[in-house]
Amino acid sequence: MEETRTVDVHTLINEHPFSRYQWLVFAMCFIIVLMDGFDTAAIGFIAPSLLSEWHLSKAALAPVLSAALFGLACGALLSGPISDRWGRRLVLIGSVLLFGLACLGSGYASNLMELTVLRFVTGVGLGAAMPNAVTLMSEFCPDKRRATIVNLMFCGFPLGAAFGGFLAAWMIPQFGWRSVLHFGGAVPLLLTVMLAFKLPESVRYMVAKQQPVEKIRKVLVRISDRARSAQAFVMLETVKHAPASGGIRIVLSRSYILGSVLLWVCYFMGLVIFYGLVNWMPVLLKDAGMSPQRAALISAVFPLGGAGTVLCGMLMDRFNPNRVVAAAYALGAVSVFAIGQAIGNIGLLVCAVFVAGVLVNTAQASMPSLAAAYYPTAGRGTGVAWMLGVGRFGGIAGSFLVAELSRQQVSLPGIFMVVAIAGGVSCAALLLKQATSSHAVAADEADGESLAH
Repeated sequence: MEETRTVDVHTLINEHPFSRYQWLVFAMCFIIVLMDGFDTAAIGFIAPSLLSEWHLSKAALAPVLSAALFGLACGALLSGPISDRWGRRLVLIGSVLLFGLACLGSGYASNLMELTVLRFVTGVGLGAAMPNAVTLMSEFCPDKRRATIVNLMFCGFPLGAAFGGFLAAWMIPQFGWRSVLHFGGAVPLLLTVMLAFKLPESVRYMVAKQQPVEKIRKVLVRISDRARSAQAFVMLETVKHAPASGGIRIVLSRSYILGSVLLWVCYFMGLVIFYGLVNWMPVLLKDAGMSPQRAALISAVFPLGGAGTVLCGMLMDRFNPNRVVAAAYALGAVSVFAIGQAIGNIGLLVCAVFVAGVLVNTAQASMPSLAAAYYPTAGRGTGVAWMLGVGRFGGIAGSFLVAELSRQQVSLPGIFMVVAIAGGVSCAALLLKQATSSHAVAADEADGESLAH
């Protein structure tokens, strides 16, 4: 009995088989990410209907299309420190409620200004939901399966976007474009009710914040009976920060600042590639002499290439995760360069676009689990959220980069070569992070901090 009076939460989660309760947490986080993908992409699906019904020019629609991107960045940057201070559960429920209400309200917008403001608010909620779902899920995962499970959860985002496209194609002719936004708002509001009753707080977070033993036991006993007789809970982490440090201070501390900046650079550059190609590839291929239909079909292969995410997670759990993701970025850069060289050969072009999509999307989807594993519990929410928040500006930069290259009349192979450089920068950033992290771990191994309550 004495052995079970004090339970190490970290060890218990690592040694116990993934329980049905942990799968329930996974399911709730997966649905959050699924609806995140649906609502993020929704504006693109209704854009053609907006242009015709409100008699808008394409230029006039630009603020609406970009509003959510700025909201996503703001939501991520604000929510991380809040989740490290007040908890993952509270922020998750609040963010889902926010983007549900804002998306539902968007369906009642009567003019462009109202829709732009509501899309920004929707983006704030979406930007807060994604990193906190990643953080909460990672803190319920055993270390040896964290990347696989978090990457599997992250697959909900492209699935939600793809599902939204099919649903919108059916709903808009039947019920109008507003119905897509009504659906995108109603489902999160129903989900909020479920989360309020079923979503637990992270047990690692509760131990780190020294919350009551009874509260920790109530959650942990649903994972393992070993927690039932516990009188105290501890959690050992090899971290180097003051016990009272907040999330921002940890992420920007001497021990983590270099790794943080390298994660930001990596994710930023990855989104330069993703949004630069998603937004501009149809136009570039059309300018190369293809029909609009063929250019659109070939371009659509790129965002569908996220199939390797789970495999990458398995490789990250088995081998060095920084090097695995760095290899994906490096090969992705080569594939993006190959797109520019394959113009004129449809077969090679489709293959190059598909392979580039698989590698770039896989690398990007693997970054949240990489960040979650890098930071200690007290700073994990801020660390993951700020990487995603800073990275969002890479999407904006990617669109402007390709636009400027086109304006300067750079050749098609030249444009893809410049975009491919971003993948090389991401690869180099992760390799540098691995080199510096190895030295930091070696220096800090003797300074493990014990969190107990």
